[in-house]
Amino acid sequence: MFNDEQLNRYSRQLMVDELDLDGQEALAAARVLIVGCGGLANPAALYLAGAGVGQLVLADDDRVELSNLHRQVAFRGDQVRQPKAEALRDQLQLLNADVDVRSAVVRVDDAWLDDAVAEATLVLDCTDNFVTRQAINRACVAHAKPLVSGAAIRMDGQLAVFDLRAADSPCYACVYGDGTDGDLACSEAGILGPVVGVVGTLQALAAIRTLSGASVASVLHLFDGRTLGWRQVAIPRDPQCPVCAARQLPG
Repeated sequence: MFNDEQLNRYSRQLMVDELDLDGQEALAAARVLIVGCGGLANPAALYLAGAGVGQLVLADDDRVELSNLHRQVAFRGDQVRQPKAEALRDQLQLLNADVDVRSAVVRVDDAWLDDAVAEATLVLDCTDNFVTRQAINRACVAHAKPLVSGAAIRMDGQLAVFDLRAADSPCYACVYGDGTDGDLACSEAGILGPVVGVVGTLQALAAIRTLSGASVASVLHLFDGRTLGWRQVAIPRDPQCPVCAARQLPG
């Protein structure tokens, strides 16, 4: 049940037929794990906290740097050198004290992810390297948890939702294989702030839609910031996928 202040806070989104009160209650009951607290996570976490997701768990071992601030817009200048997970937690708590925000200053590994993903309702991959992305995907496959994956570099972005609760859902490795080669960091290639903001914002939207019970198709969305254009590519499940081909859903 929501009190009068909460009903007023969420009144505009409660008016949206696709969410309504049932969807709001689902958001309030959800625990969302966000791995990576940089350019993707900044807008995604702000919108999820603003929307009233009950609990957000933020994981990152990095610290805020001055060169982050042009795109990681939840941070403030006086937070430079603070751990990103803690700095983002502090901003989210200022935005919405109703949300239980927890921070983990940690470089995630398989063991940590196994525990954290098992407890999550949904996972956002906001990282920037294939090793961590693959580890997140393996944990989501193992625990049949929805995964919202985003990536952005230069003026290009990608977004995909893998609802691994469904038997016919592909996983991240169905698209990219299970390799870890090909990382290219923003520090090497550059990134325009609004591009990563577009993808992070849509990660939040996809998460809200999934948490509120909507069916979100497994489609790879490709964004070109040069033309403001989108392409969609269907993602079939790979029957030979080294990660998900043999998975068995719980229950």
